[in-house]
Amino acid sequence: MVREGGAQLRGDQLRRHILWAAKEVFLETGYERASMDAVATRAGTSKRSLYAHFENKDKLFLAVLDLVGELYLDKLRTPDAYAAEPSEAVTLFCGRFLQLMVWEPQVRTTRLTMTEAERQPASAFAYFEAMYGATRERLAEYLSSQYGLDGPAADALAEDLVGRTVLPRVFRTLFGVEEAVAAAPGPAVGDVDLIPIRRIVVEALPD
Repeated sequence: MVREGGAQLRGDQLRRHILWAAKEVFLETGYERASMDAVATRAGTSKRSLYAHFENKDKLFLAVLDLVGELYLDKLRTPDAYAAEPSEAVTLFCGRFLQLMVWEPQVRTTRLTMTEAERQPASAFAYFEAMYGATRERLAEYLSSQYGLDGPAADALAEDLVGRTVLPRVFRTLFGVEEAVAAAPGPAVGDVDLIPIRRIVVEALPD
């Protein structure tokens, strides 16, 4: 029986508690070795309760990726949350994206999703859309509002900026060329060299 602060968890609270436990199990053991038994044990709940919320491991894994995406977008925010001046807002937004994507748990989740992509394409697609698609969309919307760009032009500029400021280091980290960052990202944009990002942003943005 799962209790938190002396109260028994039920419904949505229990479901979210299970997701957090499952997230830890998947990251520690990988998808193949993770079992519903292990998740139930980690969550401190019964298998019956676990299956009442998630009928199989595939659906549990997809729900975990949804949780990861939700947490990521909450931490990312939108460009206007970083600065009033547009070029600095875009610089810090790209820096934040990079900061989140090279954080060790995020790197491990990305690697896990890539490993399962062929067998679970829906999960991989959902994760990609949360990590990359939503980020590009938020940036494109900001660029459109600040610079009067139409949809295709804003999308193209957002993709170009993300591709040049963030993806090279993310790929190096995923393939182990650079180490992932162990420290959890704080509210500020840290552990990121903003100088090259700022240079690319200033050169790319419309006058």
